[in-house]
Amino acid sequence: MLRGPAAEISLSAIGQNLQAIKKIVRNRPVIAVVKADAYGHGAVEVSKRLLKEGISYLAVAYINEAVELRDAGITIPIIVLFDTEDVKSIFDFNLMPVIYDMDNALFLSKEAKKRKISLKVHVKVDTGMGRMGLHGSHIIRDLMKISDMHRLEVAGLLSHFSEADLADRTYAKIQLERFNEIREAVSEKLKRRIFSHIANSAAILSFQEAHLDAVRPGLMLYGYSPFNQRENPLPVNAEEGKTGVYSDLKLFPAMSIKTRILSIRNVPSRTPISYGRTFITKRPSRIGVIPLGYADGYNRLFSNNADVLVKGKRVPVIGRVCMDLTMTDLTDVKGAKEHDEVVIIGRQGNESITAEELAFRSNTISYEILTTLGNRSKRTYVETH
Repeated sequence: MLRGPAAEISLSAIGQNLQAIKKIVRNRPVIAVVKADAYGHGAVEVSKRLLKEGISYLAVAYINEAVELRDAGITIPIIVLFDTEDVKSIFDFNLMPVIYDMDNALFLSKEAKKRKISLKVHVKVDTGMGRMGLHGSHIIRDLMKISDMHRLEVAGLLSHFSEADLADRTYAKIQLERFNEIREAVSEKLKRRIFSHIANSAAILSFQEAHLDAVRPGLMLYGYSPFNQRENPLPVNAEEGKTGVYSDLKLFPAMSIKTRILSIRNVPSRTPISYGRTFITKRPSRIGVIPLGYADGYNRLFSNNADVLVKGKRVPVIGRVCMDLTMTDLTDVKGAKEHDEVVIIGRQGNESITAEELAFRSNTISYEILTTLGNRSKRTYVETH
């Protein structure tokens, strides 16, 4: 038996999620965020499916992610959000880097001039995230200097929300106002409208004014809403009298994570299970051992704190999650046997477990659950969901 989880990725779910996004944003260009190996779903296969669905741009974090897509035959524009170090690959693979400071801009301009090639770039401005981007009192001046640099073509302007996923959009509105002031000033000086984007998944759902010229969905593509987190509802839309602008949107989770029962042991009551004896049986029990542990991305915080699905029933995780193994209580599951399927994320029968549920149990976010388990799983791709 191979260790660890297997991920089943529904490409049709990703396609339907994209079409739902396009409907919301009224066919504005969509910049599909496929960084971190498409949030653990596999960037190459996901990007190929998005191409068939009419995507306009792809966005990745680092140059090596973009090169992988180019090597797979993907030719549409790829925006590289954080990385300009491998300048040769930027030119060789026709990538679109994001400039986030003046040194960054000068470096790219010098290389473009040397190669006698014009390079399209997007420029990032920091409107309140405090992470990367032009900042301070000289943003407009610096932007104009960049636009005047030899062989650089400023093809886009972007920023990033720090808390558009909160019900209170006060700070998001401040960020959007700052961004709009910058884009208006730059557009006036350039004598042309500059292609601008700031809306992530949360802003797509709840902040129509932020849709601008294009949107950058990430989590939504993979079937989850950032507002589905418990205690994190969509903001109320007073005019429509309902929660959120698109609270009735149907998204389809694209990832299922599965493994199989490795071993079943029958033990008497008062038997300690796993390290530290944090679980002791209160009855004669059937203990299922599955070949999945924290080395495979199944967090140790799920110890005595999660369920899996076996034969369509919820089964508790018992004892501490180990590096290679996790134990479950199969006592109430009739007919369970070794090699039976175990669902970690996904649906089995009438029951389902979501990445959101696991995120809540481990005090994190669904993004982390998807990328961690997805990137450590053996993937297969299907057209059903």
